[in-house]
Amino acid sequence: MEHILFGKKGEALATTYLKNKGYKIIANNYKTKIGEIDIIAQIDNTIVFVEVKTRTSSAFGDPLEAINYQKQRKIRNVATYYLKSKGLLDTNCRFDAIAVLGDDEASIRHIENAF
Repeated sequence: MEHILFGKKGEALATTYLKNKGYKIIANNYKTKIGEIDIIAQIDNTIVFVEVKTRTSSAFGDPLEAINYQKQRKIRNVATYYLKSKGLLDTNCRFDAIAVLGDDEASIRHIENAF
C-alpha cells in the first residue's frame, strides 16, 4: 500500500511540474476498461498523454525502463479511445514519460515524445 501512495505522490509532483511548464491538465488517472493514462495534458495545440514512473532509488533500474512495449501499446490504445470519444482524432498528440526518482520536483526527468 505504501508504494501506491508513493506513486500517487510522484504523479502529483509530475502534475505540478507540468502546470509550472505551462501545460493545461485535462485529466489525472484517466481510466477506461482497457487501461489507464496517468496524466492527459495540453500544450499549445497538442494533447499530451503522460506516463509517470516513480521510484525511491535507481537500485532496480531507471524508472523509465518500466515503460515496456506492452505498457506503451496499452497507453496508445487508451489514448486512441480518448481521442475518439472526444472527437479529437485530427488533433496533434504525443506520448511523454516522466520519471520521478525521489520525492521532490528536483528529481523529475521529463522525456517528450518518449514513444
